[in-house]
Order: sequence, then C-alpha cells, then structure tokens
Amino acid sequence: MSSRELLVLGTASQVPTRHRNHNGYFLRWDEHGFLFDPGEGTQRQMVHFGLNAAAITRILVTHFHGDHCLGLAGIVQRISLDRVPHTVDVHYPASGQVYFERLRGASIFFDQSHLAPHGIEDSGEIARNDAFTITARRLDHGVDCFGYRIQEPDRWNVSTARLEELGLRGPLVGQLKREGRIEHGGRVIRLEEVATLRRGQSVAFVMDTRACPAAIELARDVDLFVCEATFLHSEIQEAQEYGHMTARQAAEIAREAGALKLVLTHFSQRYESSEPFLAEARAIHGDVVAAEDGLVVPLRTRRELRAEAAELEAP
Repeated sequence: MSSRELLVLGTASQVPTRHRNHNGYFLRWDEHGFLFDPGEGTQRQMVHFGLNAAAITRILVTHFHGDHCLGLAGIVQRISLDRVPHTVDVHYPASGQVYFERLRGASIFFDQSHLAPHGIEDSGEIARNDAFTITARRLDHGVDCFGYRIQEPDRWNVSTARLEELGLRGPLVGQLKREGRIEHGGRVIRLEEVATLRRGQSVAFVMDTRACPAAIELARDVDLFVCEATFLHSEIQEAQEYGHMTARQAAEIAREAGALKLVLTHFSQRYESSEPFLAEARAIHGDVVAAEDGLVVPLRTRRELRAEAAELEAP
C-alpha cells in the first residue's frame, strides 16, 4: 500500500531549544524516502520518531549552514552501520563540495554506505524517473542555497468499459496513450474520450531565503509547501538583513503560487510559541500548519482536500 507523508524531525533555526531540534524533514513517497536538511541531532530524532535509516533513498541539502547539515555525518555513519543495501543519492550546492566531503568523513569509521553525491551548479532539473522529477531553484540567502520541488507526472486513467465500447484493444490502446489520438472504425478517437487525467502530486521545500521569485516558482500549485518562517513580520527588517522570511511572507508566497497546504518551520529561538506564526499566516492563506518536532502531515490529494473543505463549509 502506498504512503505519502511528511515527518518533521526538527524545526529550530540556528540554535536548538528544549522543544525544537535542529532542522530535519523526511518525506515518505511510496517506496522512496527523501531526507531534507539533516541538522545536528537528526539521527537521534529518527530513533525517537521511529524512522529507520533504510527508509532513506535520497538526501537533499539546501545549503551548508550548520543547522541544515551538521547531522549529515551521523546519518552517513548510521546508513553504513545499518548496512543499508541500496544507493542513497545526495544533492547539495556544488560550491559546498568541501563541506560535504568533511561531513562524510568527519570521524573514523568503516564506511559501508553506498552514496551517490550530486553537486548542484545551478537551477534546473536534477533527477527524473517514472515516479517523480526533482527540480532545484537557487534561492536568495547570501550563500549558495537551493530549494527543491518533487513533482509526480500526470497520468491518464483509462476506462476499460469505454475501450471495449469503441473496440479498442492491444497495440491500439498503447498507440492512443502515446500519441493522444488514433483513427479507428472510420473516425478519430482522442485519448480524453476514454480516459481521465489524474494530476500528479507535488511538494516544494524552501528553506533559508528572502522572499524571491524562485520560491514562488517552486511552490506553484503544489499540494504541500514546506517553508521557512524564521521571524514574525514585526521583524521584517531583520529577516531581510539575514536572508530569511516572515510567516506573512511565506503565506503570501503560498497564496500567490496557489499552494494548497503550507507548513511553516525553521523558527527563531526567540519565540516560545508558534501560535503567532499561525495567526499571521492564516490571515493570508487558509490551510496552514505550524510544524512541531514529530508532526506527521499526510500528503492528501486535491480531491480529498476539496471534499474536506466542502464538508467543513456545509451547514
């Protein structure tokens, strides 16, 4: 049975607190597992929340500030210790190659991991297979920093009854799927006559950055948008100075991009409660969650979300 969900391992920016670990986010995507920005303590958080190292198939680092990468050393050694048999792809800014190498070999251990490093030079597609495409976009943080988007391809669900009705079978069905139209029985049959298009799901992950066009591009029409909200808008000048966003800015990006659900995270240590972040963002975008360590956010389909919204609006 397929399962798609976000497990939040840590939500603190720069300095962990008693209640918030450094960054760490695990996206379960059927048999694939994406680990984003493993900060210090991520390995312990995985144990605490029941995440096995073998579930990780890909690691994506936005940039090499410590709160986003210092846990990588422990993760690599845990992958080795557990003898994870598959290759784990690792994506990160190419300009930080030296930091990746230092973290990978941070201490003495017998390395039995199977890592495939991929340094990112610039914005664009960085991985593709039948299940998803991964795109990276350069953000605005003062150091090389990339946001990521996971996109499932759209797929046609073909009606068997309709195919039988039109006398289509075998190679003709394959041709129709490939070409979008065929001639049969003295007329042109189009794919949309026998199939419905199922929109692929998508997730965007945007960490340390000022508000910028790339963040909007990554979040365009996504089902789940995980976004940094280091400050409240009362500290907008400080956010701008240090290359970060406020909760209001994150919500404005989500609204402009048409993102369905917004998950706020990466909170400054100065704030004890996330409630003001929720209030600030919900004034702009309707579906907002303030992340807490251990939070699980299911990746819902648009049909499910619309049905849920209609249920809530019903008298």
